[in-house]
Amino acid sequence: MNFEAGFLKDCIKRFTYYKELGDNTFAQLEEKDFFYQPGAESNSIAVIIQHMYGNMLSRWTHFLTEDGEKEWRKRDAEFENTVMSKEDLLSFWNTGWDCLLKTLESLQPDDLVKTVTIRTEPLTVYDAILRQLAHYPYHVGQIVYVGRMIRDTSWKSLSIPKGGSQSYLDSVKQAQQHTAK
Repeated sequence: MNFEAGFLKDCIKRFTYYKELGDNTFAQLEEKDFFYQPGAESNSIAVIIQHMYGNMLSRWTHFLTEDGEKEWRKRDAEFENTVMSKEDLLSFWNTGWDCLLKTLESLQPDDLVKTVTIRTEPLTVYDAILRQLAHYPYHVGQIVYVGRMIRDTSWKSLSIPKGGSQSYLDSVKQAQQHTAK
């Protein structure tokens, strides 16, 4: 596998990981939790989902042939509190991610050096992917953080729980020793 093909594969893996972090946060939340705002100027999880959905559809629809900021996108509206069901929010979430992942899966290694535009700014495909690989985890981190605040002591850790580092390292070491036999 050449570098470019490996890069695309690794990006898909990383994006999928961040989607799963969101999915695993949502599984711990009740419908009302999606609308919790830590402060008056803070975004709820629902608003973050709306924004990511709008961004993903805009950026990844006709990715190689149209500006990533589509005329039909209403970015400011993405930040307005809208009442909808958890099911609708999850549909937005999944539709956005499907658009992104299908586009990435359709790219060929030679596409990475092509030029695309976002808000009229020319970027290599490689750089445009990296730009979004920084943007989406930023928002997923916000989602996880707010979800953790809401669930508090009933939060189920999505990684190594507090105080669990040594136990984790011991289990990894034990698995490696078992595999080596």
